[in-house]
Amino acid sequence: MPEGAWVFCLSKVTNEGNLYTMNHDLAAELHRRAEQDQAARRLAAKTRDGREMCRIDAENTAWLKQVITEYGWPGAALVGAQGAEEAWLLAQHADLAPAFQRQALELLKAAVAAGDASPRQLAYLTDRVLVAAGEPQVYGTQYTDDPDGSNLRLQPVADPDRLDERRAAMGLEPAADYDQRMRGH
Repeated sequence: MPEGAWVFCLSKVTNEGNLYTMNHDLAAELHRRAEQDQAARRLAAKTRDGREMCRIDAENTAWLKQVITEYGWPGAALVGAQGAEEAWLLAQHADLAPAFQRQALELLKAAVAAGDASPRQLAYLTDRVLVAAGEPQVYGTQYTDDPDGSNLRLQPVADPDRLDERRAAMGLEPAADYDQRMRGH
């Protein structure tokens, strides 16, 4: 490799002279757990039985708590973009631990501000935490449905007239497009 190319590559993985070291084992475990999460959700949708999903969520939440204690928020610098997405997914589904979800939200805010996580992830987790607290969501990402799955409804949104403006600021598609996608149209 020519010397100039080496310097360019090295500059891509350094931050003020500190070499980022991606934790491949942690990224692989995030991937494994995210796959389990999604498989449990597919099973719950098919059988209308969420017990396995709740069990997986509880295990993933306990594990992610340990990860955060040891490393802080597992952002892209630590686990790559896919790993960061998967960490967000586990936090998003930590509904049985609302205090932990709020803690994860604060860490995610800092990660987004540092460029280590996606604003889209922040929008979804913000709404999830607000809806769980009985408050209107900000970005219109959270829906609910009847127990039989027959009636999908957007959870209440604060200041709906400016919803698309807020969504655009976080890199989200317009609310009408998202609504159609959520409804399978």
